[in-house]
Amino acid sequence: MIPLLIPAISGIINKLIPDKEAAAQAQIKLMELSQAGELKELEAAMTVISAEAKSDHWIVAAWRPITMLTFVAIIANNYMIYPYLSLFWHDAPILDLPPDMWQLLKIGLGGYVVGRSVEKSVKNYKDK
Repeated sequence: MIPLLIPAISGIINKLIPDKEAAAQAQIKLMELSQAGELKELEAAMTVISAEAKSDHWIVAAWRPITMLTFVAIIANNYMIYPYLSLFWHDAPILDLPPDMWQLLKIGLGGYVVGRSVEKSVKNYKDK
């Protein structure tokens, strides 16, 4: 469920259900449904990441790490290399940061961290 809809649906529940206890129960059910949907989305994302990592084609397995390393290079350039180069070189290159890059970086790192955590957990579970 889209998290942005929860406040709107919550407000509708409060207006449609006059009984406070029944409205509270409906709110709890709404939150449970929301969390279940988010868990399913996370499981689907983990399946995709795992399938990519296990692919026989190098580009399929490596595109996510390559993208993350590109972002790291841009960040390193703009925040570590550029400040020092600009002291000695007036036209030191700085790379533009698209606003959506930060969101993509968070998603990519989150997917990687979750994927690696699940992979390690499954390995530990199988070993026991």
